Amino acid sequence: MENQIKYEGYIKLQVAQVEKFKKLEQKILPNDLDYSEFKGLSLEARQKLNKFKPNSIGQASRISGVSPADISVLLIYLEQRKRGK
Repeated sequence: MENQIKYEGYIKLQVAQVEKFKKLEQKILPNDLDYSEFKGLSLEARQKLNKFKPNSIGQASRISGVSPADISVLLIYLEQRKRGK
């Protein structure tokens, strides 16, 4: 019981992170995106995203050289695209 109380905060944090990753995996990126045209992405991110063509935001977030700021740019793009439909 003591261990459960001791680690409860860590467990809740891990569960929240898992849920966040699940949501990112559900955010699908179009296959035909040309990342070189995204002004807000770093040069390295543009190059690597064009090379690997991730299927989701979750996959993009695991590419070395793609920063959280780059992921934010992609999320904003998807939200704007969704609103435009």
